Amino acid sequence: MSVSQAEFQAALLDAQVPVPNGLTDAMAQPAGRRFSVYRNNVAVSLTEAMHQAFPVITKLLGTQNMDGLSGIFLRQHPPSSPLMMFYGEEFPNFLADMPQLSHLGYLPDVARLELALRHSYHAADSQAAPEDALAVSPEAVMQARLTFAPSMQIVRSDWPIFAIWRLNTEADAPKPEAQAQDVLITRPEYDPIPQALPSGGAAWIERLQNGETIGGAFEKTAAETPEFDLGTTLALLLQGGALTSVTIERLEI
Repeated sequence: MSVSQAEFQAALLDAQVPVPNGLTDAMAQPAGRRFSVYRNNVAVSLTEAMHQAFPVITKLLGTQNMDGLSGIFLRQHPPSSPLMMFYGEEFPNFLADMPQLSHLGYLPDVARLELALRHSYHAADSQAAPEDALAVSPEAVMQARLTFAPSMQIVRSDWPIFAIWRLNTEADAPKPEAQAQDVLITRPEYDPIPQALPSGGAAWIERLQNGETIGGAFEKTAAETPEFDLGTTLALLLQGGALTSVTIERLEI
């Protein structure tokens, strides 16, 4: 009797599912005990992958709770790739759908931040624009269009996710205040760096990503967020090596 891939996967990821009938080992004997060992090793490996992918979530919930969530998660979302760097993509939505965690509304966005850091780390390399790429007249700066490094990530949230992340990764970090925070992730060298964006910064960057000029994006953003700080936001992009090109009047610098 042959065993289908679906049957094998269902039994592999859930200890409550019996070993499929007809599954044998190399000696043509029933593979019950060997399969159980293999199943346990897979579960342990995937749970460890979740701990490594979401260390702040693990710290916030505790190791035992994270182990339990990982067990539920792996049955609902088995790996779709042999590369563990991609495992856990569905975890933020999984957390949002857990009624038991509804009182911790910030958890899904903190998980999204950790995912974005992982995406940034594994993103393709790129050459940053020269440091003097915007050393032009203010009028020319406002006409500039920007392109961004693949490693740059933006995470928007109604929660203080940067402050929560920092509190759980840095010694003596200040306690989070009850405010929304958008986060910019850049990778100037080897490791991604998250930083809180000024109010309106994420909306301005998203407009630039859609092809608007610095000035055009600024006008729309300032209309929505009068306190938007263009200089600070632009400096974060430049210092983080997030820009790959600056185009002004069809001339690329």
